[in-house]
Amino acid sequence: MEGIVRSWVDGWVVSRGAASPVIEPWGCTIDVGLERHVTRHVFGAVGDEVDEAAVRKVAEAVTGDGVWLKVFQHPSVIAGLLGEGWWVNPEPGYLMTVPLTVPPPGSPAASASGAGGAASGVRRETDLPDGYRLRVWSRGGVIRAMVTAPDGSLAARGQTAPVGRTAVADQIETSPAHRRLGLGGTVMRTLQRAAAEQGAETGVLAGTPAGRALYETLGWRVVAPLTSARFTPPAPPASG
Repeated sequence: MEGIVRSWVDGWVVSRGAASPVIEPWGCTIDVGLERHVTRHVFGAVGDEVDEAAVRKVAEAVTGDGVWLKVFQHPSVIAGLLGEGWWVNPEPGYLMTVPLTVPPPGSPAASASGAGGAASGVRRETDLPDGYRLRVWSRGGVIRAMVTAPDGSLAARGQTAPVGRTAVADQIETSPAHRRLGLGGTVMRTLQRAAAEQGAETGVLAGTPAGRALYETLGWRVVAPLTSARFTPPAPPASG
């Protein structure tokens, strides 16, 4: 597999508590264990290096509901390779990377994580709107950041899994009622700094079109498009 794809896989399985990847000639298979996300097949090549024959072969062998394909190519290409039963997300995701560094004291990223880096605790951050609070904690190799609103409800969250020199950012989200307040940037800067403090040198994530704009303002760059496809078996014919 491409090095960046393997780094993303290794961090993602830690972040989600999934099974270790089973390496295949074309990539890897990961057991996730959720009803709508039982297993995923991740292809190891990116862009024009993706083996279309391998994608067809793997897809044709899938028969179970809740199996996903992750292919680092545009959906317009991959959709034509898949047969009946496959739902293909028409919007491409993006495999993205960024260099990770510990920012100097006084910078926005430094203030976002506060004194003590990723140590657990609730903090009132100067770059957050009044009443919002940031909490950061680490458990099971995963660093999590959460911003709560003045009423205590969830405003934004995210997590990252440092694995060696790479850290995979995952499940970054801002609640609709709290968007456009800079909360997503605070979460990302916090996670990036915390991962860098643990020795990670490169950040990796699989982003959505909506998230891409935020990540690019923080220095992330697109490496390849990402197609997500889920198999749903055709309904059996009605008995007459």
